[in-house]
Amino acid sequence: MRGPGLILTLFACAFFAQGQAPAPPSAPEPPGIQDNSFLVEEAYNQDPGVVQHIQQFVRDFRTGTWVYSFTQEWPVPSMAHQLSYTLTAARVLRQRGQDVGLGDLELNYRYQLVGNGEAEVAMAPRLSLILPTGNFRRELGLGAVGFQSQIPISLVLSRWFAAHGNVGVTWVPSARDAEGDRARLLAPNLGASLVWLASPTWNLLCETVWARNEAVTGPGRIGKQTLFLVNPGVRVAWNLRGGLQIVGGLSAPLGVGPSRGSRSILLYLSVEHPFRKRTND
Repeated sequence: MRGPGLILTLFACAFFAQGQAPAPPSAPEPPGIQDNSFLVEEAYNQDPGVVQHIQQFVRDFRTGTWVYSFTQEWPVPSMAHQLSYTLTAARVLRQRGQDVGLGDLELNYRYQLVGNGEAEVAMAPRLSLILPTGNFRRELGLGAVGFQSQIPISLVLSRWFAAHGNVGVTWVPSARDAEGDRARLLAPNLGASLVWLASPTWNLLCETVWARNEAVTGPGRIGKQTLFLVNPGVRVAWNLRGGLQIVGGLSAPLGVGPSRGSRSILLYLSVEHPFRKRTND
């Protein structure tokens, strides 16, 4: 074999060898945003050895009222079981004006019944105990012990989209109003969201929330109000050294239907980090 034939043979061998050579390992993708929704709860418990601190602030432009919450979530000790608590503070609108103070305390237990953070389908029912730490005479609390049950379900629809759904109910056997009158409250809620996973570190989402709010209006009497919100928003993650992830979010809850005219802003901040060294077992 001479001349052009030899040259073509050498090029063919080089091309074939290059095609068979192993590709260089690609850099791992940064941790994505997964359990950082705003008004709709996602069905992913905390990973073992990881704690999450969540702050949220919602302000209503029309009334000037606001609600601030701080939640801390812990795996106990594995992903199957999660304990958390939620502290709240609020500015409420009263007949005599507005008042600011601490609200009721929630103690939460959530069980990872189906799936996990890697599964296409996940479900994690939650049961919460509501403690009357807010001053009911200033309309900052329910004035009695209550309970809340919530069933969040999460679905991975594709590489680009995820969906989440909630169904729940809040039950307070003997709530009180500012005058001390008592009545039983039973308030259901529903929620759904669609998340566009535009990249591992920023997402667009739209949530829809329906709830029937109840309040004591006299001895054995309650007043009912329907809440219906659509909440478009964005969330962004920063992954730092040591497994630290910070997620910031911004959304605009808008009232529709019975809540038409309500306009709010929601600010979200999550800090998630290991609290012990991970092992390979």
